[in-house]
Amino acid sequence: MLLLNYMMRRKTDSKHYCVNVTSVTIVREKIFLEPGEYEMSEAGQAQRIEDVIEDCLSGAVAGTASERIIEWVDTDAAGHQHNSVIMRFVEAAESKLFRELELPEYFPIAPRVRQEVDYKAKLFFGQHVTTVLRIDRLGEKSLSFSFKVFGHEHEGRPIVEAASGKFVTACVPLGALSSASWPDNVRRAIMGG
Repeated sequence: MLLLNYMMRRKTDSKHYCVNVTSVTIVREKIFLEPGEYEMSEAGQAQRIEDVIEDCLSGAVAGTASERIIEWVDTDAAGHQHNSVIMRFVEAAESKLFRELELPEYFPIAPRVRQEVDYKAKLFFGQHVTTVLRIDRLGEKSLSFSFKVFGHEHEGRPIVEAASGKFVTACVPLGALSSASWPDNVRRAIMGG
């Protein structure tokens, strides 16, 4: 296991890319299940995993990556992750992103209005998981996100894309019954201004 400890925060074209990787497992398999994507070689393996995270964040308005571990409580009777675990990991990444953007006021005014998840592979007890979350679009009254959840190599299984999806939040000011425009400070922080 190769351990990397770093925090990358890059402002390019008024965009934020935040990556926080605490460990990377070297494997000799594919990152994704799609044929031909991200073929791995022994040399440069850690760089390739970093590239996958950066590729996921490329073109995003803002984004982040976070790592968790599948705990016993996260599994179900079938021996793999319960479907709700994916959204808990995504919400943890969302929370991390808005802490990095210094926007704690986002959460009380940003309910989810749409959510979609595609489950692609199983995750198992003790397995490390990386969630990559990105803001794809900042609208007048909404934010569109996408995410990918990767299971690291575990007990002979290769790295896999375990889930992907999208969700939308809307700005609903405290006490309001309908959506409104995002406050200027929220827009500026997200856009890197």
